[in-house]
Amino acid sequence: MRVLAISGSLRAGSLNTALLRAAGELAPPAVRVEVHEALIAVPPYSEDDDIEPAPHAVAVLRAAIADADALLFATPEYNASVPGQLKNAIDWASRPYPDNALRGKPAAVVGASTGIFGAVWAQAELRKILQIAGASVLDHDFAITTGEDAFDDELRLVDAQARTQLRAIVGELTHAALAVTP
Repeated sequence: MRVLAISGSLRAGSLNTALLRAAGELAPPAVRVEVHEALIAVPPYSEDDDIEPAPHAVAVLRAAIADADALLFATPEYNASVPGQLKNAIDWASRPYPDNALRGKPAAVVGASTGIFGAVWAQAELRKILQIAGASVLDHDFAITTGEDAFDDELRLVDAQARTQLRAIVGELTHAALAVTP
């Protein structure tokens, strides 16, 4: 089983990308979590550019989503919402509607921050965006609010409770994907 992991943070030292890598370490042996690291290359969405063939980075993103059994998103919170580049990528992936790569795809949303809210508003926004685009989104809140304590200097998730919760979310996402896989 293949889970495509997409971080809304483009930063090299991103806690959200580190969270997705931790999900890969915690996933069951038969589950491969692949972090999509090309979000920065996706151009701004314009309906004028939404033609075939799609821009290369868009085609790569759509294919990666279509080929995945499930999706795991990690988002920081920018001004109480989803980072623009992540929203942009979902806008591209949500086309053509209704037969897009996100349609019916099991998805989960997690997040980490150094603030006291742990990106919960952004997570709620992202779940809504993904549901509107057609994904089948797990209804979970998983927010790491003290990222500087939950991760070590090498950006490894060391908080035992967070590891347990993340493992459970990956397990539930895997179960949801198995339920829709022929």
